[in-house]
Amino acid sequence: MLKKHPSIWQSEKARKKHPVPACQSGGGAIIHRSRYAWIWFMLPSVAGVVIFVLLPFLDVVRRSFVTAVTQEWIGFRNYKIIFSNQAFGLAVKNTVRFTLVCLPLLIGIGLFLSVQLSRLKEMQLIKSLFLFPMAMPAATVVLIWKMMFSRQGFLNGWLMGAGFPGDGALPDYMGTSAAFWVLVFSYIWKNLGYTMVLWLAGIFSVSTDLTEAARVDGATDRQCFWRVVFPNLKGSLYTITVLSFLNSFKVFREAYLVAGSYPHESMYLLQHLFNNWFVNLELDKMAAAAVCTGTVLFGVILLLQRLWDQEEDV
Repeated sequence: MLKKHPSIWQSEKARKKHPVPACQSGGGAIIHRSRYAWIWFMLPSVAGVVIFVLLPFLDVVRRSFVTAVTQEWIGFRNYKIIFSNQAFGLAVKNTVRFTLVCLPLLIGIGLFLSVQLSRLKEMQLIKSLFLFPMAMPAATVVLIWKMMFSRQGFLNGWLMGAGFPGDGALPDYMGTSAAFWVLVFSYIWKNLGYTMVLWLAGIFSVSTDLTEAARVDGATDRQCFWRVVFPNLKGSLYTITVLSFLNSFKVFREAYLVAGSYPHESMYLLQHLFNNWFVNLELDKMAAAAVCTGTVLFGVILLLQRLWDQEEDV
């Protein structure tokens, strides 16, 4: 009778007691037993991050302490210059304002719509349509902006049809302080779809047994959501917040195509400033501003991670 040997899923003690013969194990068992085999899987990704992300950023840090042409070491002079620059102050102010306005609106509207849509039986069939705005080319978005918000656009046409003053009294919205809210609307419209997809994924991952047990105990739909469903969405909330925060720095393309390098001051963001410094070859100031921006982004993400970890521990 042949002697059966334990499988590779048994405990280490069992494998030592009944070792697999070398003729049966082959080369695959040697690789499986190696504790450092994961390094070969991680090495390509780590090498790519180091070569294409870490090393270029370290070079930007170096450039922030030297002059753009002569590469002469000047210490923190570039940082003093950018912090005393009015354009940099305006860009930081508008960027912070844009982020603080857009993130709560995007996250809140996305959550509300996702909860309502999650009750539809056909939800899985139409969920892919939410990603359509992200697939739309930037040129198409710019064309829609101009058709909607220019002086002769659809919005002014609707206002005139509703009895508002004539064409001469209606503004070009991209040339007034309303440009900021047009930018907010464009950001929410473009990113709302994927935000809803992420919220829906989190909602559908919550076990229905929990909500059914809460309803048996007499909980209403609102109580089931806030007491049962929402506490299980903290992971989705963290992911959506980080992605939305990073995407708020990617609205420059549409704004640049509509209003150019120097738009109305209400929508003059850090990306406009970086573009203008790059065109003027002021690479030393751009490097210093990039280091400050990257440090703030990294600090905010770490702060969010810490807040989420503290809530989970509680």
